[in-house]
Amino acid sequence: MAKIVTMGEIMLRLSTPNNEKFIQADEFDINYGGGEANVAVSLANYGHEAEFITAVPANPIGECAVAALRKYNVGTKHIARSGERLGIYFLETGSAMRASNVVYDRAHSSISTATADQFNFDEIFADADWFHFTGITPAVSDAAIELTEAALKAAKAHNGLQVSVDLNFRKKLWSSEKAQKVMTNLMQYVDVCIGNEEDAEKVLGFKPGNTDVTSGELELAGYVDIFNQMADKFGFKYIISSLRESHSASDNGWSACIMDGKTREFYHSRKYHITPIVDRVGGGDSFAAGLICGLVDGKDMKAALEYAVAASALKHTIPGDFNLVTRADVENLAGGDGSGRVQR
Repeated sequence: MAKIVTMGEIMLRLSTPNNEKFIQADEFDINYGGGEANVAVSLANYGHEAEFITAVPANPIGECAVAALRKYNVGTKHIARSGERLGIYFLETGSAMRASNVVYDRAHSSISTATADQFNFDEIFADADWFHFTGITPAVSDAAIELTEAALKAAKAHNGLQVSVDLNFRKKLWSSEKAQKVMTNLMQYVDVCIGNEEDAEKVLGFKPGNTDVTSGELELAGYVDIFNQMADKFGFKYIISSLRESHSASDNGWSACIMDGKTREFYHSRKYHITPIVDRVGGGDSFAAGLICGLVDGKDMKAALEYAVAASALKHTIPGDFNLVTRADVENLAGGDGSGRVQR
Protein backbone atom coordinates (compact mmCIF):
# COMPACT_ATOMS: atom_id res chain seq x y z
CA MET A 1 0.00 0.00 0.00
CA ALA A 2 1.08 3.57 -0.65
CA LYS A 3 1.87 6.35 1.81
CA ILE A 4 -0.13 9.51 1.20
CA VAL A 5 0.47 12.75 3.09
CA THR A 6 -2.21 15.43 3.32
CA MET A 7 -1.93 18.85 4.96
CA GLY A 8 -4.57 21.36 6.01
CA GLU A 9 -6.94 22.38 8.77
CA ILE A 10 -9.09 20.09 10.86
CA MET A 11 -12.07 21.87 12.37
CA LEU A 12 -14.82 21.35 14.90
CA ARG A 13 -18.13 21.06 13.07
CA LEU A 14 -21.31 22.09 14.89
CA SER A 15 -24.40 21.21 12.87
CA THR A 16 -28.08 21.66 13.53
CA PRO A 17 -29.97 18.38 14.03
CA ASN A 18 -32.91 17.27 11.90
CA ASN A 19 -32.43 19.93 9.21
CA GLU A 20 -33.24 22.72 11.67
CA LYS A 21 -32.47 26.35 10.96
CA PHE A 22 -29.85 27.97 13.18
CA ILE A 23 -32.51 30.04 14.90
CA GLN A 24 -34.45 26.90 15.85
CA ALA A 25 -31.56 24.89 17.25
CA ASP A 26 -31.15 24.38 21.00
CA GLU A 27 -28.21 22.02 20.50
CA PHE A 28 -25.63 21.08 17.87
CA ASP A 29 -24.28 17.76 16.67
CA ILE A 30 -20.48 17.54 16.95
CA ASN A 31 -18.15 16.20 14.28
CA TYR A 32 -14.60 16.94 13.20
CA GLY A 33 -13.49 17.43 9.63
CA GLY A 34 -11.77 19.51 6.99
CA GLY A 35 -10.80 19.00 3.36
CA GLU A 36 -7.45 17.29 3.64
CA ALA A 37 -8.34 15.50 6.90
CA ASN A 38 -11.36 13.99 5.17
CA VAL A 39 -9.14 12.74 2.35
CA ALA A 40 -6.75 11.14 4.83
CA VAL A 41 -9.56 9.29 6.61
CA SER A 42 -10.87 7.85 3.33
CA LEU A 43 -7.43 6.68 2.25
CA ALA A 44 -6.79 5.05 5.62
CA ASN A 45 -10.12 3.24 5.32
CA TYR A 46 -8.96 1.88 1.96
CA GLY A 47 -5.87 0.42 3.60
CA HIS A 48 -3.27 3.00 2.59
CA GLU A 49 -0.89 4.66 5.03
CA ALA A 50 -2.34 8.13 5.43
CA GLU A 51 -0.50 10.86 7.33
CA PHE A 52 -2.17 14.17 8.17
CA ILE A 53 -0.18 17.35 8.80
CA THR A 54 -1.69 20.25 10.70
CA ALA A 55 -1.44 22.34 13.87
CA VAL A 56 -3.95 22.21 16.72
CA PRO A 57 -4.02 24.05 20.04
CA ALA A 58 -2.46 22.37 23.07
CA ASN A 59 -5.78 21.92 24.82
CA PRO A 60 -8.47 19.21 25.15
CA ILE A 61 -10.40 20.36 22.07
CA GLY A 62 -7.28 20.11 19.95
CA GLU A 63 -6.68 16.61 21.28
CA CYS A 64 -10.27 15.64 20.49
CA ALA A 65 -9.62 16.54 16.85
CA VAL A 66 -6.45 14.43 16.82
CA ALA A 67 -8.30 11.53 18.45
CA ALA A 68 -10.98 11.70 15.74
CA LEU A 69 -8.25 11.04 13.16
CA ARG A 70 -6.54 8.30 15.16
CA LYS A 71 -9.87 6.49 15.48
CA TYR A 72 -9.73 5.85 11.75
CA ASN A 73 -6.01 4.94 11.62
CA VAL A 74 -4.74 8.23 10.22
CA GLY A 75 -1.14 9.00 11.16
CA THR A 76 -0.90 11.99 13.51
CA LYS A 77 2.67 11.94 14.82
CA HIS A 78 3.67 15.07 12.87
CA ILE A 79 0.77 17.23 14.07
CA ALA A 80 2.07 20.35 15.82
CA ARG A 81 0.60 21.76 19.02
CA SER A 82 0.56 25.52 18.72
CA GLY A 83 -1.66 28.55 18.30
CA GLU A 84 -4.71 29.85 20.06
CA ARG A 85 -7.63 27.72 18.98
CA LEU A 86 -9.24 25.11 16.78
CA GLY A 87 -11.27 26.48 13.90
CA ILE A 88 -15.03 25.96 14.02
CA TYR A 89 -17.69 25.87 11.36
CA PHE A 90 -21.43 25.86 11.88
CA LEU A 91 -23.57 23.89 9.42
CA GLU A 92 -27.27 24.34 8.77
CA THR A 93 -28.21 21.39 6.58
CA GLY A 94 -30.71 22.25 3.89
CA SER A 95 -33.47 20.14 2.41
CA ALA A 96 -35.42 20.14 -0.86
CA MET A 97 -35.22 23.67 -2.32
CA ARG A 98 -33.59 25.16 0.82
CA ALA A 99 -29.80 25.20 0.47
CA SER A 100 -27.38 24.34 3.24
CA ASN A 101 -25.56 27.21 4.92
CA VAL A 102 -22.07 27.36 6.48
CA VAL A 103 -20.79 29.96 8.95
CA TYR A 104 -17.05 29.99 9.65
CA ASP A 105 -15.47 30.84 12.99
CA ARG A 106 -11.84 30.09 12.19
CA ALA A 107 -9.93 33.39 12.49
CA HIS A 108 -6.60 32.98 14.35
CA SER A 109 -6.87 29.18 14.30
CA SER A 110 -3.73 27.14 14.93
CA ILE A 111 -3.07 26.32 11.28
CA SER A 112 -3.42 29.98 10.29
CA THR A 113 -0.37 30.89 12.41
CA ALA A 114 1.71 27.73 11.87
CA THR A 115 5.14 28.05 10.24
CA ALA A 116 7.30 25.65 8.27
CA ASP A 117 9.91 25.31 11.02
CA GLN A 118 7.33 23.45 13.12
CA PHE A 119 7.43 20.51 10.69
CA ASN A 120 10.26 18.20 9.63
CA PHE A 121 9.23 17.93 5.99
CA ASP A 122 12.26 15.86 5.00
CA GLU A 123 11.17 13.22 7.49
CA ILE A 124 7.50 13.54 6.59
CA PHE A 125 8.07 13.01 2.86
CA ALA A 126 11.02 10.59 3.11
CA ASP A 127 9.00 7.49 2.15
CA ALA A 128 5.84 9.12 0.82
CA ASP A 129 4.30 8.39 -2.58
CA TRP A 130 1.77 11.20 -2.76
CA PHE A 131 1.01 14.64 -1.29
CA HIS A 132 -2.43 16.23 -1.38
CA PHE A 133 -3.57 19.73 -0.47
CA THR A 134 -6.51 21.99 -1.30
CA GLY A 135 -7.04 25.64 -2.11
CA ILE A 136 -8.69 26.06 1.27
CA THR A 137 -5.43 25.89 3.21
CA PRO A 138 -3.60 28.85 1.60
CA ALA A 139 -6.87 30.80 1.76
CA VAL A 140 -6.79 30.73 5.57
CA SER A 141 -3.93 33.23 6.03
CA ASP A 142 -0.74 34.62 4.53
CA ALA A 143 1.24 32.42 6.91
CA ALA A 144 -0.63 29.40 5.57
CA ILE A 145 0.34 30.40 2.02
CA GLU A 146 4.01 30.29 3.02
CA LEU A 147 3.53 26.99 4.85
CA THR A 148 1.81 25.41 1.85
CA GLU A 149 4.56 26.40 -0.57
CA ALA A 150 7.25 25.20 1.82
CA ALA A 151 5.52 21.81 2.02
CA LEU A 152 5.19 21.64 -1.77
CA LYS A 153 8.86 22.44 -2.32
CA ALA A 154 9.85 19.74 0.17
CA ALA A 155 7.49 17.22 -1.43
CA LYS A 156 8.82 17.80 -4.95
CA ALA A 157 12.39 17.41 -3.70
CA HIS A 158 11.60 13.71 -3.34
CA ASN A 159 11.80 12.15 -6.79
CA GLY A 160 8.72 10.31 -7.94
CA LEU A 161 6.36 11.79 -5.37
CA GLN A 162 3.10 12.91 -7.00
CA VAL A 163 1.24 16.04 -5.89
CA SER A 164 -2.49 16.63 -6.21
CA VAL A 165 -4.61 19.69 -5.50
CA ASP A 166 -8.33 20.20 -5.12
CA LEU A 167 -8.74 23.87 -6.07
CA ASN A 168 -11.78 24.34 -3.77
CA PHE A 169 -12.54 28.06 -4.09
CA ARG A 170 -14.12 29.46 -0.91
CA LYS A 171 -15.45 32.97 -1.40
CA LYS A 172 -15.94 33.39 2.36
CA LEU A 173 -12.16 33.01 2.84
CA TRP A 174 -10.58 35.06 0.03
CA SER A 175 -11.21 36.92 -3.19
CA SER A 176 -10.85 35.47 -6.66
CA GLU A 177 -8.05 37.98 -7.36
CA LYS A 178 -5.96 36.80 -4.43
CA ALA A 179 -6.75 33.16 -5.12
CA GLN A 180 -5.49 33.48 -8.69
CA LYS A 181 -2.28 35.20 -7.62
CA VAL A 182 -1.45 32.60 -4.99
CA MET A 183 -2.70 29.41 -6.63
CA THR A 184 -1.27 30.12 -10.08
CA ASN A 185 2.17 30.16 -8.46
CA LEU A 186 1.54 26.92 -6.57
CA MET A 187 0.51 25.03 -9.72
CA GLN A 188 4.17 24.62 -10.69
CA TYR A 189 4.37 21.86 -8.07
CA VAL A 190 1.16 20.03 -9.05
CA ASP A 191 0.79 16.85 -11.11
CA VAL A 192 -2.94 16.12 -10.69
CA CYS A 193 -5.46 18.97 -10.59
CA ILE A 194 -9.06 18.62 -9.41
CA GLY A 195 -11.58 21.44 -9.79
CA ASN A 196 -14.95 22.27 -11.29
CA GLU A 197 -15.63 25.09 -13.77
CA GLU A 198 -16.12 27.65 -10.97
CA ASP A 199 -12.79 26.67 -9.40
CA ALA A 200 -11.05 26.86 -12.77
CA GLU A 201 -12.36 30.38 -13.31
CA LYS A 202 -12.15 31.81 -9.78
CA VAL A 203 -8.86 30.17 -8.79
CA LEU A 204 -6.91 29.94 -12.04
CA GLY A 205 -8.70 32.34 -14.38
CA PHE A 206 -9.75 29.80 -17.01
CA LYS A 207 -13.11 30.16 -18.75
CA PRO A 208 -14.70 27.89 -21.36
CA GLY A 209 -14.89 29.19 -24.89
CA ASN A 210 -18.22 29.87 -26.61
CA THR A 211 -19.90 27.16 -24.59
CA ASP A 212 -22.62 27.18 -21.96
CA VAL A 213 -21.29 24.91 -19.21
CA THR A 214 -24.70 24.74 -17.56
CA SER A 215 -26.66 22.92 -20.26
CA GLY A 216 -26.70 19.29 -21.38
CA GLU A 217 -23.99 17.96 -23.63
CA LEU A 218 -22.46 21.41 -24.00
CA GLU A 219 -21.39 21.12 -20.38
CA LEU A 220 -18.89 18.43 -21.26
CA ALA A 221 -17.63 20.45 -24.24
CA GLY A 222 -16.99 23.30 -21.83
CA TYR A 223 -14.92 21.06 -19.58
CA VAL A 224 -12.87 19.79 -22.53
CA ASP A 225 -12.12 23.42 -23.40
CA ILE A 226 -11.13 24.35 -19.84
CA PHE A 227 -9.05 21.18 -19.35
CA ASN A 228 -7.12 21.83 -22.56
CA GLN A 229 -6.30 25.36 -21.39
CA MET A 230 -5.11 24.06 -18.04
CA ALA A 231 -2.96 21.33 -19.60
CA ASP A 232 -1.39 23.82 -22.01
CA LYS A 233 -0.41 26.25 -19.27
CA PHE A 234 0.61 23.95 -16.41
CA GLY A 235 1.41 20.58 -17.98
CA PHE A 236 -0.76 18.63 -15.53
CA LYS A 237 -0.65 14.84 -15.78
CA TYR A 238 -4.40 14.65 -15.19
CA ILE A 239 -7.16 17.25 -14.90
CA ILE A 240 -10.36 16.13 -13.19
CA SER A 241 -13.70 17.51 -12.12
CA SER A 242 -16.73 16.17 -10.36
CA LEU A 243 -20.03 17.14 -12.02
CA ARG A 244 -22.88 17.91 -9.65
CA GLU A 245 -26.39 18.45 -11.00
CA SER A 246 -28.24 20.09 -8.10
CA HIS A 247 -31.92 19.42 -8.66
CA SER A 248 -32.42 20.36 -4.98
CA ALA A 249 -30.49 20.17 -1.71
CA SER A 250 -31.81 16.62 -1.34
CA ASP A 251 -31.55 15.41 -4.94
CA ASN A 252 -28.36 15.52 -7.02
CA GLY A 253 -26.97 13.94 -10.14
CA TRP A 254 -23.33 12.95 -9.63
CA SER A 255 -20.64 12.07 -12.14
CA ALA A 256 -17.15 13.26 -13.14
CA CYS A 257 -14.79 13.77 -16.04
CA ILE A 258 -11.04 13.43 -16.53
CA MET A 259 -8.45 14.34 -19.14
CA ASP A 260 -4.97 12.94 -19.72
CA GLY A 261 -2.83 16.06 -19.94
CA LYS A 262 -0.43 14.49 -22.43
CA THR A 263 -2.67 12.56 -24.82
CA ARG A 264 -5.74 14.80 -24.23
CA GLU A 265 -7.96 11.73 -23.94
CA PHE A 266 -11.21 12.77 -22.22
CA TYR A 267 -13.57 10.49 -20.30
CA HIS A 268 -16.95 11.02 -18.62
CA SER A 269 -17.96 8.60 -15.87
CA ARG A 270 -21.17 6.81 -15.05
CA LYS A 271 -23.80 9.10 -13.48
CA TYR A 272 -25.45 8.41 -10.10
CA HIS A 273 -28.81 9.79 -8.99
CA ILE A 274 -28.41 10.52 -5.26
CA THR A 275 -31.62 11.05 -3.31
CA PRO A 276 -32.28 11.63 -0.53
CA ILE A 277 -28.92 13.15 0.34
CA VAL A 278 -27.98 12.58 3.98
CA ASP A 279 -24.91 14.86 4.07
CA ARG A 280 -23.07 16.33 1.08
CA VAL A 281 -20.28 17.96 3.13
CA GLY A 282 -17.07 16.12 2.32
CA GLY A 283 -18.42 14.86 -1.00
CA GLY A 284 -15.62 16.49 -2.97
CA ASP A 285 -13.00 15.25 -0.52
CA SER A 286 -14.28 11.68 -0.78
CA PHE A 287 -14.05 12.06 -4.56
CA ALA A 288 -10.43 13.26 -4.37
CA ALA A 289 -9.53 10.41 -2.04
CA GLY A 290 -11.14 7.84 -4.32
CA LEU A 291 -9.24 9.22 -7.30
CA ILE A 292 -5.92 9.16 -5.43
CA CYS A 293 -6.61 5.61 -4.26
CA GLY A 294 -7.38 4.45 -7.77
CA LEU A 295 -4.26 6.03 -9.25
CA VAL A 296 -1.85 4.80 -6.57
CA ASP A 297 -3.41 1.35 -6.89
CA GLY A 298 -2.32 1.39 -10.53
CA LYS A 299 -5.74 1.74 -12.13
CA ASP A 300 -5.98 3.49 -15.48
CA MET A 301 -7.59 6.92 -15.46
CA LYS A 302 -11.05 5.62 -16.41
CA ALA A 303 -11.14 2.99 -13.68
CA ALA A 304 -9.72 5.43 -11.13
CA LEU A 305 -12.43 7.95 -12.00
CA GLU A 306 -15.21 5.37 -11.68
CA TYR A 307 -13.85 4.38 -8.27
CA ALA A 308 -13.78 8.04 -7.19
CA VAL A 309 -17.35 8.73 -8.32
CA ALA A 310 -18.69 5.62 -6.60
CA ALA A 311 -16.85 6.46 -3.37
CA SER A 312 -18.22 9.98 -3.36
CA ALA A 313 -21.77 8.89 -4.18
CA LEU A 314 -21.64 6.69 -1.08
CA LYS A 315 -20.36 9.57 1.06
CA HIS A 316 -23.60 11.46 0.40
CA THR A 317 -25.38 8.75 2.42
CA ILE A 318 -23.23 9.18 5.55
CA PRO A 319 -23.58 11.95 8.16
CA GLY A 320 -20.44 13.87 9.13
CA ASP A 321 -17.41 14.98 7.12
CA PHE A 322 -15.69 11.59 6.93
CA ASN A 323 -16.42 8.93 4.29
CA LEU A 324 -16.50 5.74 6.33
CA VAL A 325 -16.92 3.20 3.53
CA THR A 326 -14.62 0.29 2.76
CA ARG A 327 -12.94 -0.78 -0.46
CA ALA A 328 -15.53 -3.51 -0.82
CA ASP A 329 -18.37 -0.97 -0.53
CA VAL A 330 -16.88 1.18 -3.27
CA GLU A 331 -15.99 -1.70 -5.55
CA ASN A 332 -19.49 -3.16 -5.25
CA LEU A 333 -21.07 0.12 -6.29
CA ALA A 334 -18.54 0.81 -9.03
CA GLY A 335 -19.21 -2.72 -10.27
CA GLY A 336 -22.90 -1.96 -10.67
CA ASP A 337 -24.52 -2.96 -7.37
CA GLY A 338 -26.45 0.14 -6.35
CA SER A 339 -29.50 -1.73 -5.07
CA GLY A 340 -29.05 -0.79 -1.42
CA ARG A 341 -30.27 -4.26 -0.39
CA VAL A 342 -29.51 -5.46 3.13
CA GLN A 343 -26.23 -7.36 3.29
CA ARG A 344 -26.73 -10.57 5.31
